[in-house]
Amino acid sequence: MRVPRVSPTAYRRIVLAALAALVFIMVTGAAVRLTGSGLGCSTWPTCEPDSFTPRSASDTHGMIEWVNRLITGAITPFAVATVLGALWRTPYRRDLFLISLGLPAWVLANALVGALVVVLDLSPMSVIAHFLLSLGSVANAVVLYERAAHGPPLRDPDAPGGVRRAATPAVVATCRVLVAAACVVIVTGTLVTGSGPHAGDERADRLDLTVGDVVRVHGVAMVAFLVTTLVAVRRAHRGDTAPVVVDRLHELLVVLVAQAAVGYWQYFTGVPAWLVGIHVLGAALVWIAVVRVWLGLTVRSPEEIPEVRGDGMRLPVRQ
Repeated sequence: MRVPRVSPTAYRRIVLAALAALVFIMVTGAAVRLTGSGLGCSTWPTCEPDSFTPRSASDTHGMIEWVNRLITGAITPFAVATVLGALWRTPYRRDLFLISLGLPAWVLANALVGALVVVLDLSPMSVIAHFLLSLGSVANAVVLYERAAHGPPLRDPDAPGGVRRAATPAVVATCRVLVAAACVVIVTGTLVTGSGPHAGDERADRLDLTVGDVVRVHGVAMVAFLVTTLVAVRRAHRGDTAPVVVDRLHELLVVLVAQAAVGYWQYFTGVPAWLVGIHVLGAALVWIAVVRVWLGLTVRSPEEIPEVRGDGMRLPVRQ
């Protein structure tokens, strides 16, 4: 049997499709909770102890939860396709194959946690773990796509860690704080959800936290994240970074402002379910933008070569 060959362009499209599928399942998973269908199926992997599907088509909550499980199953071929595509890619690259192995692992882990969510009757901590694992798989897909598009970081024996940077140490340090701030915002956001009104089922427990207090903490974290992003943008505009980093910081700023606007809209309108769904999508897009900024800090393309500035700092600039 002849082994198929996959071009670099085709492989990037496969990875992009997998990334889109992973974000899509995050939104549909949120829809299950927001429609109160989290316990629509009482067991896993079957919907009911004696039935793979809901017992009745009129069981709306059961059908929503069951369809979401089918969608989750449909994500697996996308993850497997990235692995097979890496094997069949011409020319073959070992780094892409190794990174691609993470996607089916993330999907499997999240499926098992999804089962745990059902067993624990939508325990808030299990739901939070489910969401964070989803973001982990999204980050894996972004890293794989970036590597497939641009290659591994270029090495520089004179640089810290042996990796050639596309920005000065000050910008890199600011972006480290930016990534940490993003993680704090995400975690505090899950705590807001875990203590808020959308439990997924009226029988589900909530975190023993005061919603208003958690919302304020999340809001402060978001402001700190936004300020850090603005500082990074300002430093980048001083010429301390390659153009790709500037572009990605601008993208992050746009999605971050939009996400903050949706968050305040939720707060002042009583947290309607449909806005929470948009907020979940926004969280995924913000996370993707953050990962892209971080990956952009290393020179990964031969087209980006060092240039000596007036102060002696060597920076990569696009020719």
